Amino acid sequence: MTLLEALAICAAGVGAGAINAVVGSGSLITFPTLVAVGIDPIVANVSNNIGLVPGSFTGAYGYRAELKGQRDRLVRLGMGSLLGSLCGGLLLIVLPPGVFKVVVPVLIAVACVLVVIQPRLNGWLAARREHAHPDGGIGLWIGVFGAGVYGGYFGAAQGVLLIGLLGAVLADDLQRINAAKNVLSLIVNGTAAVLFTLITDVDWWAVLLVAVGATLGGWLGAKVGRRIPSPVLRGVIVCVGVLAIIKLVFG
Repeated sequence: MTLLEALAICAAGVGAGAINAVVGSGSLITFPTLVAVGIDPIVANVSNNIGLVPGSFTGAYGYRAELKGQRDRLVRLGMGSLLGSLCGGLLLIVLPPGVFKVVVPVLIAVACVLVVIQPRLNGWLAARREHAHPDGGIGLWIGVFGAGVYGGYFGAAQGVLLIGLLGAVLADDLQRINAAKNVLSLIVNGTAAVLFTLITDVDWWAVLLVAVGATLGGWLGAKVGRRIPSPVLRGVIVCVGVLAIIKLVFG
């Protein structure tokens, strides 16, 4: 890995950490960057997941004021995230590598669509919120479990998916929902990171570079990320996602 490539990965980590704290699709920045510097896609996915854990922590910590009063909810939903992440991580490990290379471009495309339609999704959620279930019930737990499977297998835009699920069901402020999303994403990423560290190949230099950038980015995202114009942020994410699809499909 050259110095320029290392700096690119670290910079991508900063962007991903900030984006994850605010929107939840930072892997669409870091994963393509790791693939672009020549890391095998599955190793890149695993290393990216582990590297983003510190950024997930700083992003969640930055929203600690909005987390007050959500302990019981997050303990219950967190179990769904943990179990789902284990299932998704095991699927990544046991399925043939060819499945990953076929499925991931589709998942990236879905993630890009979720990022694009998020403003409409938020409008729909706002209209439903006054009729929402106070604690989510079993339906939300199952949905969070499914998001955990997705995040454990390939985490790009899992935050957008979680905001959609939580906002559609919970009668709560969107900022508090975003804070809960950050904690659940941290559980998913942390669980998958432990699993991957124990039983699969990891590029630890990539992990270190992503982690350094994401730690700073998560803190910045929680502090100033809301000042970034949403259309600009979404445009960058979608462009990177499209480039990732092209790279994976056409090599």
